[in-house]
Amino acid sequence: MNPAAAPAVFLGHGSPMNTLEHNAYTEAWADLGESVPRPRAVLAVSAHWYVGATAVTGMARPRTIHDFAGFPPELFAYEYPAPGSPEVAAEVVELLAPTGVLTDLGEWGLDHGTWSVLAHVYPHADVPVVQLSLDGRLPVEGHLELAQRLAPLRAAGVMVLGSGNVVHHLGRMDWGRPDDGDDWAVQFDEHVLEILTTDPGRIAEAEQHPAYRAAVPTPEHFLPVVYLAGMAVAEGATLTPFAKGYAYGSLSMTSYRLG
Repeated sequence: MNPAAAPAVFLGHGSPMNTLEHNAYTEAWADLGESVPRPRAVLAVSAHWYVGATAVTGMARPRTIHDFAGFPPELFAYEYPAPGSPEVAAEVVELLAPTGVLTDLGEWGLDHGTWSVLAHVYPHADVPVVQLSLDGRLPVEGHLELAQRLAPLRAAGVMVLGSGNVVHHLGRMDWGRPDDGDDWAVQFDEHVLEILTTDPGRIAEAEQHPAYRAAVPTPEHFLPVVYLAGMAVAEGATLTPFAKGYAYGSLSMTSYRLG
């Protein structure tokens, strides 16, 4: 990683319960926050803001969104009161011009894809956080291109954080295998790893893998890693995996960092 730049990472976030738990993945996220330069702000690209537009949160005080059901009361009570950054939101809008970017001043906030990992990376919620939506109208190549245009944020002290899962199929979860992955999940995860560690610009080729439809039944959890791939393309770099593993047969917990 360029020591002069803010970090860029993709975190496989898994269950929202990771917010409250301590395991190998949450420890890796905490170690990340302690080992990289403190950023001016975080731009989070979360799987859980998947809409038909490119939008950025512009409010000074984003709310904590509990966008899930069926979890314990302790998780619904959790708050991540990080400030926003209208200034960084404006920089995102400028970098993505002439793409029409909606500035959200109150409808959204910080969803669990963002705060479940930042709870460990920056547990004091003292780094400003801005979210960028995933535009569901765009193909993988479109997201890759947007990410390349966002690359200057790192030099401006903004950490780019993608949060999702390379493999994410809730319908195939096996609760009896909390630390294991099905063969098809491992094969797809390893295929993506080969692309990201050698030539991240080829990430759209993952759609041709035989296990793609099983691993990515819907695109929102996969697309955040495309943003990290795009950041790498912009710098002529590759990605490094960390915190690698699987959960419940059909989730990949693999995380990546730029450099």
